[in-house]
Amino acid sequence: MSNSDLDELADELSEFAPPKKKQATYTSREERIIAGFEDIVRFYEEHGRAPQHGENRDIFERLYAVRIDRLRAQEDCLALLLEIDRHGLLALPQAATPDEAEPNLDELAAELAGVEADDDITQLRHVRSAEEKRAADEIARRDKCHDFEKFKPLFEQVKQELASGARVTRPFELKAEIRPGAFFIVGGLITYVAEMGEIFTNAQGRTDARLRVIFDNGTESGLLMRSLQRQLHDDDAGRRITDPAPGPLFADRPEDGEAETGTIYVLRSKSDHPFVAEHREVVHKIGVTSGAVETRISGAEKSSTYLLAGVDVVATYKVYGVNCQKLESLLHKVFAAAQLDLTIPDRFGHMVKPREWFVVPLSVIDDAVERIRDRSITSYRYSPTDGQLVANE
Repeated sequence: MSNSDLDELADELSEFAPPKKKQATYTSREERIIAGFEDIVRFYEEHGRAPQHGENRDIFERLYAVRIDRLRAQEDCLALLLEIDRHGLLALPQAATPDEAEPNLDELAAELAGVEADDDITQLRHVRSAEEKRAADEIARRDKCHDFEKFKPLFEQVKQELASGARVTRPFELKAEIRPGAFFIVGGLITYVAEMGEIFTNAQGRTDARLRVIFDNGTESGLLMRSLQRQLHDDDAGRRITDPAPGPLFADRPEDGEAETGTIYVLRSKSDHPFVAEHREVVHKIGVTSGAVETRISGAEKSSTYLLAGVDVVATYKVYGVNCQKLESLLHKVFAAAQLDLTIPDRFGHMVKPREWFVVPLSVIDDAVERIRDRSITSYRYSPTDGQLVANE
Protein backbone atom coordinates (compact mmCIF):
# COMPACT_ATOMS: atom_id res chain seq x y z
CA MET A 1 0.00 0.00 0.00
CA SER A 2 1.39 3.38 -1.03
CA ASN A 3 1.90 6.29 1.28
CA SER A 4 -0.94 8.19 -0.44
CA ASP A 5 -3.32 5.30 0.29
CA LEU A 6 -2.26 5.33 3.95
CA ASP A 7 -2.91 9.05 4.19
CA GLU A 8 -6.41 8.63 2.74
CA LEU A 9 -7.17 5.80 5.21
CA ALA A 10 -5.94 7.91 8.13
CA ASP A 11 -8.20 10.75 7.08
CA GLU A 12 -11.20 8.42 6.99
CA LEU A 13 -10.40 6.92 10.41
CA SER A 14 -9.91 10.35 11.99
CA GLU A 15 -13.63 10.93 11.76
CA PHE A 16 -14.17 8.09 14.24
CA ALA A 17 -11.34 9.01 16.63
CA PRO A 18 -12.46 10.24 20.08
CA PRO A 19 -11.89 13.94 20.64
CA LYS A 20 -8.75 14.90 22.59
CA LYS A 21 -9.39 15.70 26.22
CA LYS A 22 -8.89 19.31 27.12
CA GLN A 23 -6.94 20.12 30.24
CA ALA A 24 -9.37 20.88 33.05
CA THR A 25 -9.68 24.54 33.94
CA TYR A 26 -11.41 25.75 37.08
CA THR A 27 -12.96 28.98 38.16
CA SER A 28 -11.61 30.72 41.25
CA ARG A 29 -14.60 29.41 43.21
CA GLU A 30 -13.96 25.83 42.11
CA GLU A 31 -10.26 26.11 43.00
CA ARG A 32 -11.21 27.25 46.51
CA ILE A 33 -13.65 24.35 46.89
CA ILE A 34 -10.99 21.85 45.81
CA ALA A 35 -8.35 23.38 48.11
CA GLY A 36 -10.78 23.25 51.03
CA PHE A 37 -11.62 19.60 50.35
CA GLU A 38 -7.91 18.71 50.13
CA ASP A 39 -7.53 19.97 53.73
CA ILE A 40 -10.24 17.49 54.74
CA VAL A 41 -8.53 14.67 52.82
CA ARG A 42 -5.24 15.39 54.62
CA PHE A 43 -7.05 15.30 57.96
CA TYR A 44 -8.57 11.91 57.09
CA GLU A 45 -5.21 10.48 56.01
CA GLU A 46 -3.54 11.65 59.21
CA HIS A 47 -6.27 10.64 61.70
CA GLY A 48 -7.94 7.73 59.90
CA ARG A 49 -11.42 9.27 60.20
CA ALA A 50 -13.52 12.09 58.86
CA PRO A 51 -13.59 15.35 60.88
CA GLN A 52 -16.33 15.50 63.50
CA HIS A 53 -18.30 18.13 65.40
CA GLY A 54 -17.97 18.73 69.13
CA GLU A 55 -16.68 21.46 71.42
CA ASN A 56 -14.01 19.09 72.69
CA ARG A 57 -12.63 18.79 69.17
CA ASP A 58 -9.76 20.82 67.79
CA ILE A 59 -10.90 24.08 66.18
CA PHE A 60 -9.67 23.04 62.73
CA GLU A 61 -11.44 19.68 62.93
CA ARG A 62 -14.69 21.44 63.78
CA LEU A 63 -14.18 23.80 60.86
CA TYR A 64 -13.55 20.87 58.50
CA ALA A 65 -16.67 19.10 59.83
CA VAL A 66 -18.85 22.09 58.96
CA ARG A 67 -17.16 22.40 55.58
CA ILE A 68 -17.74 18.77 54.59
CA ASP A 69 -21.42 19.05 55.63
CA ARG A 70 -21.80 21.99 53.27
CA LEU A 71 -20.05 20.14 50.46
CA ARG A 72 -22.33 17.12 50.82
CA ALA A 73 -25.37 19.38 50.58
CA GLN A 74 -24.40 21.01 47.25
CA GLU A 75 -24.79 19.01 44.05
CA ASP A 76 -22.31 21.09 42.07
CA CYS A 77 -19.65 20.52 44.75
CA LEU A 78 -20.29 16.77 44.73
CA ALA A 79 -19.89 16.66 40.96
CA LEU A 80 -16.72 18.73 41.08
CA LEU A 81 -15.06 16.64 43.79
CA LEU A 82 -16.19 13.18 42.67
CA GLU A 83 -12.94 12.29 40.91
CA ILE A 84 -10.65 13.40 43.75
CA ASP A 85 -12.72 11.90 46.59
CA ARG A 86 -10.54 8.79 46.68
CA HIS A 87 -11.62 7.89 50.22
CA GLY A 88 -15.36 8.28 49.64
CA LEU A 89 -15.59 11.01 52.27
CA LEU A 90 -18.51 12.76 50.63
CA ALA A 91 -20.55 9.55 50.77
CA LEU A 92 -19.84 8.89 54.46
CA PRO A 93 -22.58 9.84 56.92
CA GLN A 94 -21.51 12.63 59.26
CA ALA A 95 -21.37 11.62 62.93
CA ALA A 96 -24.27 13.38 64.67
CA THR A 97 -23.94 15.60 67.71
CA PRO A 98 -27.31 15.01 69.40
CA ASP A 99 -27.08 17.61 72.17
CA GLU A 100 -25.74 20.52 70.22
CA ALA A 101 -26.74 22.42 67.13
CA GLU A 102 -24.52 22.40 64.08
CA PRO A 103 -21.70 24.87 64.71
CA ASN A 104 -21.79 28.08 62.77
CA LEU A 105 -18.94 28.47 60.32
CA ASP A 106 -18.60 32.14 61.16
CA GLU A 107 -18.25 31.38 64.86
CA LEU A 108 -15.58 28.79 64.22
CA ALA A 109 -13.68 30.99 61.84
CA ALA A 110 -13.81 33.83 64.35
CA GLU A 111 -11.89 31.64 66.78
CA LEU A 112 -9.03 31.53 64.30
CA ALA A 113 -7.04 34.75 64.46
CA GLY A 114 -7.15 36.53 61.14
CA VAL A 115 -9.51 34.07 59.42
CA GLU A 116 -12.60 35.53 57.74
CA ALA A 117 -15.58 33.46 56.59
CA ASP A 118 -19.02 33.82 55.03
CA ASP A 119 -21.87 31.31 55.03
CA ASP A 120 -20.62 30.15 51.64
CA ILE A 121 -17.72 27.72 52.10
CA THR A 122 -16.06 29.28 49.07
CA GLN A 123 -15.63 32.61 50.85
CA LEU A 124 -12.83 31.71 53.26
CA ARG A 125 -10.76 34.59 52.02
CA HIS A 126 -7.78 34.25 54.33
CA VAL A 127 -4.89 32.33 52.79
CA ARG A 128 -2.65 31.00 55.54
CA SER A 129 1.10 31.40 55.27
CA ALA A 130 3.39 28.40 55.45
CA GLU A 131 4.20 29.34 59.05
CA GLU A 132 0.50 29.46 59.98
CA LYS A 133 -0.15 26.13 58.26
CA ARG A 134 2.72 24.55 60.17
CA ALA A 135 1.36 25.90 63.45
CA ALA A 136 -2.12 24.65 62.55
CA ASP A 137 -0.72 21.21 61.75
CA GLU A 138 1.01 21.10 65.14
CA ILE A 139 -2.24 22.00 66.89
CA ALA A 140 -4.23 19.49 64.83
CA ARG A 141 -1.91 16.67 65.86
CA ARG A 142 -3.14 16.81 69.43
CA ASP A 143 -5.04 13.68 70.42
CA LYS A 144 -7.01 12.67 73.48
CA CYS A 145 -4.72 11.50 76.30
CA HIS A 146 -6.17 8.09 77.19
CA ASP A 147 -4.23 7.82 80.47
CA PHE A 148 -4.82 11.43 81.52
CA GLU A 149 -5.98 10.30 84.99
CA LYS A 150 -2.34 9.43 85.68
CA PHE A 151 -1.23 13.00 84.91
CA LYS A 152 -4.19 14.91 86.32
CA PRO A 153 -2.83 14.95 89.91
CA LEU A 154 0.44 16.44 88.61
CA PHE A 155 -1.40 19.36 86.99
CA GLU A 156 -3.47 19.92 90.15
CA GLN A 157 -0.29 19.94 92.26
CA VAL A 158 1.43 22.41 89.93
CA LYS A 159 -1.56 24.75 90.10
CA GLN A 160 -1.47 24.61 93.92
CA GLU A 161 2.29 25.24 93.97
CA LEU A 162 1.88 28.22 91.63
CA ALA A 163 -0.80 29.62 93.91
CA SER A 164 1.37 29.17 97.01
CA GLY A 165 4.52 30.54 95.39
CA ALA A 166 6.42 27.25 95.58
CA ARG A 167 6.64 27.50 91.80
CA VAL A 168 6.76 30.63 89.66
CA THR A 169 6.62 31.31 85.94
CA ARG A 170 9.51 32.79 83.99
CA PRO A 171 10.05 33.67 80.32
CA PHE A 172 11.18 30.69 78.26
CA GLU A 173 14.80 31.11 77.11
CA LEU A 174 16.70 27.94 76.23
CA LYS A 175 15.97 24.65 74.50
CA ALA A 176 17.83 22.94 77.35
CA GLU A 177 14.91 23.87 79.62
CA ILE A 178 12.78 21.36 77.68
CA ARG A 179 13.34 18.07 79.50
CA PRO A 180 11.24 15.23 80.93
CA GLY A 181 9.33 16.43 83.98
CA ALA A 182 9.36 20.10 82.94
CA PHE A 183 6.19 22.22 82.92
CA PHE A 184 5.41 25.13 80.59
CA ILE A 185 2.49 27.36 79.65
CA VAL A 186 1.73 27.17 75.91
CA GLY A 187 -1.36 28.63 74.29
CA GLY A 188 -2.87 29.22 77.72
CA LEU A 189 -2.52 25.53 78.70
CA ILE A 190 -0.23 24.06 81.34
CA THR A 191 2.01 21.71 79.38
CA TYR A 192 3.95 18.75 80.77
CA VAL A 193 6.87 17.00 79.07
CA ALA A 194 6.15 13.39 80.03
CA GLU A 195 8.70 11.61 77.83
CA MET A 196 11.64 12.38 75.56
CA GLY A 197 12.97 10.01 72.91
CA GLU A 198 16.55 9.63 71.80
CA ILE A 199 18.27 12.83 70.65
CA PHE A 200 19.04 12.88 66.92
CA THR A 201 20.41 15.31 64.36
CA ASN A 202 17.84 16.69 61.92
CA ALA A 203 18.29 17.57 58.25
CA GLN A 204 19.52 21.05 59.22
CA GLY A 205 22.26 19.57 61.40
CA ARG A 206 20.56 20.52 64.67
CA THR A 207 19.81 18.27 67.62
CA ASP A 208 16.20 17.33 68.22
CA ALA A 209 14.10 14.69 69.97
CA ARG A 210 10.54 13.41 69.86
CA LEU A 211 8.51 14.29 72.97
CA ARG A 212 5.33 13.09 74.56
CA VAL A 213 3.67 16.30 75.71
CA ILE A 214 0.54 16.31 77.91
CA PHE A 215 -1.79 19.32 78.13
CA ASP A 216 -4.02 20.10 81.10
CA ASN A 217 -7.14 19.97 78.89
CA GLY A 218 -6.70 16.20 78.57
CA THR A 219 -4.97 16.11 75.19
CA GLU A 220 -1.46 15.10 74.19
CA SER A 221 0.94 15.50 71.27
CA GLY A 222 4.07 13.87 69.92
CA LEU A 223 5.83 17.16 69.29
CA LEU A 224 9.45 17.49 68.34
CA MET A 225 11.51 19.37 70.92
CA ARG A 226 12.24 22.18 68.43
CA SER A 227 8.52 22.48 67.62
CA LEU A 228 7.74 23.05 71.30
CA GLN A 229 10.64 25.49 71.50
CA ARG A 230 9.21 27.42 68.52
CA GLN A 231 5.73 27.51 70.06
CA LEU A 232 7.12 28.87 73.34
CA HIS A 233 9.08 31.58 71.53
CA ASP A 234 6.18 32.53 69.24
CA ASP A 235 3.62 32.69 72.07
CA ASP A 236 3.87 36.08 73.78
CA ALA A 237 2.36 34.47 76.88
CA GLY A 238 4.53 31.34 76.67
CA ARG A 239 6.31 30.67 79.97
CA ARG A 240 8.34 28.03 81.75
CA ILE A 241 7.19 26.92 85.18
CA THR A 242 10.05 26.62 87.65
CA ASP A 243 10.68 23.55 89.76
CA PRO A 244 9.41 23.80 93.34
CA ALA A 245 11.80 25.22 95.92
CA PRO A 246 14.03 22.35 97.09
CA GLY A 247 14.33 23.72 100.60
CA PRO A 248 15.48 26.71 102.62
CA LEU A 249 18.72 27.03 100.64
CA PHE A 250 16.81 28.93 97.94
CA ALA A 251 14.37 30.95 100.03
CA ASP A 252 14.39 34.62 99.04
CA ARG A 253 12.02 36.01 101.67
CA PRO A 254 11.53 35.30 105.39
CA GLU A 255 8.75 33.07 106.67
CA ASP A 256 6.71 34.40 109.58
CA GLY A 257 9.05 34.86 112.50
CA GLU A 258 12.13 33.76 110.57
CA ALA A 259 15.24 35.86 111.04
CA GLU A 260 17.51 37.04 108.25
CA THR A 261 20.23 34.43 107.94
CA GLY A 262 22.52 35.37 105.08
CA THR A 263 23.89 37.91 102.64
CA ILE A 264 25.42 37.33 99.24
CA TYR A 265 28.06 40.01 98.77
CA VAL A 266 30.11 41.12 95.75
CA LEU A 267 33.37 42.98 96.27
CA ARG A 268 35.66 44.91 93.94
CA SER A 269 39.37 45.16 94.80
CA LYS A 270 41.43 48.35 95.10
CA SER A 271 44.61 46.36 94.41
CA ASP A 272 47.23 47.94 92.14
CA HIS A 273 48.17 44.56 90.67
CA PRO A 274 48.47 45.15 86.88
CA PHE A 275 45.81 42.59 85.88
CA VAL A 276 43.37 43.66 88.58
CA ALA A 277 43.88 47.34 87.78
CA GLU A 278 43.28 46.75 84.08
CA HIS A 279 40.16 44.62 84.57
CA ARG A 280 38.85 46.14 87.80
CA GLU A 281 35.25 46.47 86.50
CA VAL A 282 34.90 42.71 86.00
CA VAL A 283 37.12 41.25 88.76
CA HIS A 284 34.82 40.41 91.68
CA LYS A 285 34.93 38.45 94.90
CA ILE A 286 31.67 36.55 95.48
CA GLY A 287 30.84 35.29 98.95
CA VAL A 288 28.04 34.54 101.39
CA THR A 289 28.09 35.44 105.07
CA SER A 290 25.71 34.92 107.95
CA GLY A 291 27.07 38.02 109.68
CA ALA A 292 27.62 41.64 108.73
CA VAL A 293 29.50 42.24 105.50
CA GLU A 294 31.38 45.12 107.08
CA THR A 295 32.73 42.82 109.77
CA ARG A 296 33.68 40.23 107.17
CA ILE A 297 35.82 42.64 105.14
CA SER A 298 37.48 44.49 108.01
CA GLY A 299 41.26 44.34 107.75
CA ALA A 300 41.10 43.38 104.06
CA GLU A 301 44.44 45.16 103.42
CA LYS A 302 46.24 42.57 105.58
CA SER A 303 44.60 39.46 104.11
CA SER A 304 45.62 37.66 100.93
CA THR A 305 41.98 36.53 100.68
CA TYR A 306 41.25 40.15 99.72
CA LEU A 307 44.37 40.54 97.52
CA LEU A 308 46.11 42.51 100.35
CA ALA A 309 44.11 45.59 99.41
CA GLY A 310 41.00 47.45 100.36
CA VAL A 311 37.70 46.54 98.74
CA ASP A 312 34.48 48.21 97.68
CA VAL A 313 31.15 46.52 98.30
CA VAL A 314 29.40 46.78 94.91
CA ALA A 315 26.34 44.59 95.59
CA THR A 316 24.58 42.70 98.39
CA TYR A 317 21.56 40.37 98.29
CA LYS A 318 19.63 39.25 101.37
CA VAL A 319 18.70 35.55 101.64
CA TYR A 320 16.66 33.77 104.29
CA GLY A 321 16.78 30.35 105.85
CA VAL A 322 19.91 29.43 103.88
CA ASN A 323 22.91 27.29 104.52
CA CYS A 324 25.48 29.99 103.73
CA GLN A 325 28.34 27.58 103.14
CA LYS A 326 26.32 25.49 100.64
CA LEU A 327 25.07 28.58 98.84
CA GLU A 328 28.58 30.00 98.54
CA SER A 329 29.90 26.68 97.20
CA LEU A 330 27.09 26.61 94.66
CA LEU A 331 27.89 30.12 93.41
CA HIS A 332 31.59 29.30 93.14
CA LYS A 333 30.72 26.17 91.17
CA VAL A 334 28.53 28.17 88.76
CA PHE A 335 31.39 30.63 88.10
CA ALA A 336 34.25 28.09 88.27
CA ALA A 337 35.24 28.62 84.63
CA ALA A 338 35.87 32.31 85.36
CA GLN A 339 37.96 31.91 88.52
CA LEU A 340 40.76 34.45 88.67
CA ASP A 341 44.08 32.76 87.89
CA LEU A 342 46.32 34.92 90.02
CA THR A 343 49.09 34.11 92.52
CA ILE A 344 50.33 36.75 94.97
CA PRO A 345 52.62 36.74 98.02
CA ASP A 346 50.92 36.95 101.37
CA ARG A 347 52.26 39.28 104.08
CA PHE A 348 54.78 36.60 105.11
CA GLY A 349 56.10 36.22 101.56
CA HIS A 350 54.38 32.91 100.87
CA MET A 351 52.80 32.60 97.41
CA VAL A 352 49.04 32.07 97.61
CA LYS A 353 46.22 31.84 95.09
CA PRO A 354 42.95 33.49 96.26
CA ARG A 355 40.00 31.25 95.38
CA GLU A 356 36.93 33.44 95.66
CA TRP A 357 37.70 35.96 92.91
CA PHE A 358 36.14 35.69 89.47
CA VAL A 359 36.43 37.56 86.18
CA VAL A 360 32.73 38.09 85.54
CA PRO A 361 30.51 41.15 84.90
CA LEU A 362 28.31 42.33 87.74
CA SER A 363 25.23 42.01 85.50
CA VAL A 364 25.84 38.26 85.20
CA ILE A 365 26.10 37.94 88.99
CA ASP A 366 22.73 39.72 89.19
CA ASP A 367 21.37 37.14 86.75
CA ALA A 368 22.72 34.30 88.92
CA VAL A 369 21.00 35.73 91.99
CA GLU A 370 17.71 35.91 90.08
CA ARG A 371 18.13 32.26 89.19
CA ILE A 372 18.69 31.46 92.85
CA ARG A 373 15.36 33.11 93.54
CA ASP A 374 13.51 31.24 90.78
CA ARG A 375 15.25 27.96 91.75
CA SER A 376 16.82 27.35 88.35
CA ILE A 377 20.46 28.17 89.25
CA THR A 378 21.49 24.51 89.51
CA SER A 379 20.82 24.10 85.79
CA TYR A 380 23.29 26.82 84.72
CA ARG A 381 26.98 27.65 84.60
CA TYR A 382 28.94 30.68 83.48
CA SER A 383 30.54 30.58 80.03
CA PRO A 384 33.47 33.03 79.67
CA THR A 385 33.25 32.61 75.88
CA ASP A 386 29.61 33.68 75.76
CA GLY A 387 29.90 36.14 78.64
CA GLN A 388 26.69 34.84 80.18
CA LEU A 389 25.06 31.97 82.03
CA VAL A 390 24.35 28.98 79.81
CA ALA A 391 22.36 25.82 80.49
CA ASN A 392 24.26 22.76 81.66
CA GLU A 393 24.68 20.18 78.92
